[in-house]
Amino acid sequence: MKLAAVGDNCMDVYDNTGNAYPGGNPVNVAVYFVRLGGQASYTGVVGTDPYGVRMKEKISEKGVDVSHIRFMEGNTAITHVELVDGERIFGDYEEGVLAEFKLTEEEKDFICEHDMIVTGLWGNIHDDLAQLKERGIRIAFDAATRPEDPAAVAAVPSVDYLFFATDDGDTGELRKTMMELKEKGPGLVIATMGEKGSIAYDGTGFTTFGIVPCNVVDTMGAGDSFIAGFLKGILEGREVKECMRMGAANSSVTLEYNGAW
Repeated sequence: MKLAAVGDNCMDVYDNTGNAYPGGNPVNVAVYFVRLGGQASYTGVVGTDPYGVRMKEKISEKGVDVSHIRFMEGNTAITHVELVDGERIFGDYEEGVLAEFKLTEEEKDFICEHDMIVTGLWGNIHDDLAQLKERGIRIAFDAATRPEDPAAVAAVPSVDYLFFATDDGDTGELRKTMMELKEKGPGLVIATMGEKGSIAYDGTGFTTFGIVPCNVVDTMGAGDSFIAGFLKGILEGREVKECMRMGAANSSVTLEYNGAW
């Protein structure tokens, strides 16, 4: 099984410690998918600064196919982060060369050789998803905490698996939101709720799952780990609840160390 992770990458720069870790939603999912025994590639752009070289090297070291990482003149994206009692607090985001990222036709052909695409809110390929969907590939999209964002709204009709995150827990309002999102086209809508677990909606009913307890050190990458575990289960043909368990178990590993990976 082969997963094509496409879109944004960034260096997570922890301003209060001076550490910098490579990451970004699709990059993280690719790394975690390989960690689980799958195959994954990452398609995107990095800058010609030292962070760009480091990004490609570190992703490659994790066993991800980096043949379709392009260098563009300029700076690699940076997210400023502060760690407070194990919780990451996001600061400014500097998009860098990702602001100019557009898929080439060759990259689209490469992506469609995989079993599934995963991308997200800042991936800048939301307008390409309808075309990719027509080519018969399954698509997963992470809307982060903003399923109402214009990029997510554009992506949703072409998505098979729509993920988003909330801290509010399993409320009537959340279920209403998931039902409304499902009506717009996704095959399955999945909300991650941090320590409150996850919930999925398939158009007929809701499925819930809790967490796998662990010693939380840093929450960076926990949601992306869930997505990787969930999608691995989907590609293996497992039931939704088991996919949720696989996602939670994968998150519990990531939560116990600093940085995304």
